[in-house]
Amino acid sequence: MVGLFSRIDKDPRKKNNVQKLKEIRSLVRDKKYDEALKIGIKYLQKVPHNHDVLFIVGGIYYMKNKYSISISYCDKILDIATYDVPVLLLKAYSHQKLGENKRAIQCCEKIREIDPKNKTVSELMRQLDS
Repeated sequence: MVGLFSRIDKDPRKKNNVQKLKEIRSLVRDKKYDEALKIGIKYLQKVPHNHDVLFIVGGIYYMKNKYSISISYCDKILDIATYDVPVLLLKAYSHQKLGENKRAIQCCEKIREIDPKNKTVSELMRQLDS
């Protein structure tokens, strides 16, 4: 019987999705960024709103100095999770690297609204003010 309280998983692909995420994280941990990026992008074609994979792919693009692409992934995540501090930080750092300090400051101000005691954002704001 399949009902509201059944033990049958509603998404039969969930196990595969969890496995794919573990594989991507393992590749990142092993510093195999190109392979992780390839698998992550392919995965996002099937599951375009996976927050974790979007963040990993955006982070890899940041490390590859492709800041505009990193920002586009951050924007996708922020459509899902508006108050995600690590994503806002990644976006702020990407804007800083592109010399878009006003946009970086906007991200920092949003982080301060969410987490007023965030030390990382305070340091970034000092860098942006100088």
